[in-house]
Amino acid sequence: MKRLLIIGTGGHGRSVAEAVLLRRDYALTAFLDDAAVPSQRLWDWPVWGTTAILGTCRGQVDAVVVAIGNNASREALHQRVQAEGLALATVIHPAATVSPRATVGQGSAVMAGAIVGTGAQLGEGVIVNCGAVIDHDCTVEPFAHLGVNAGMAGGSLLGRRAWMPVGAALAYGARVASDRTLHPGEVVHA
Repeated sequence: MKRLLIIGTGGHGRSVAEAVLLRRDYALTAFLDDAAVPSQRLWDWPVWGTTAILGTCRGQVDAVVVAIGNNASREALHQRVQAEGLALATVIHPAATVSPRATVGQGSAVMAGAIVGTGAQLGEGVIVNCGAVIDHDCTVEPFAHLGVNAGMAGGSLLGRRAWMPVGAALAYGARVASDRTLHPGEVVHA
């Protein structure tokens, strides 16, 4: 199994780690976190330090996933991982349903209970949180984030770094611009 490094020890980082442990596509090796303290551990795994040491991780891990909820921060760290020549991992929880005709970009995380429908296209670094639904033929641009129980109806588009918090929804064919943050429960119509 490939050795995996997770950047982030917060709620999303722990959720991604649990998905990794359940799925067993990767061997969880360690974490990095910019709030790390010396000798810190998360469960049974070490926190090697802050992201300042990212370049020293080559040779110790085979892939990295950036498990940070903030879209702009996730994008910046994703780009640093690539600049260091490290491979990006995509994590799909075993309780998620992803159509074999959907595409999921590198470095994305699809969490428990999420559904990604046929023809859906997810860019790199996307988060699809627990219970979120991306219906057929939707587009989720890079580093966008669907919160818990957010939903996209067929043919809708979520722009780059856009954020759909809990319960937000896009109606059929609706479009959300890059960097827009919706309100919890907000519905966007075409």
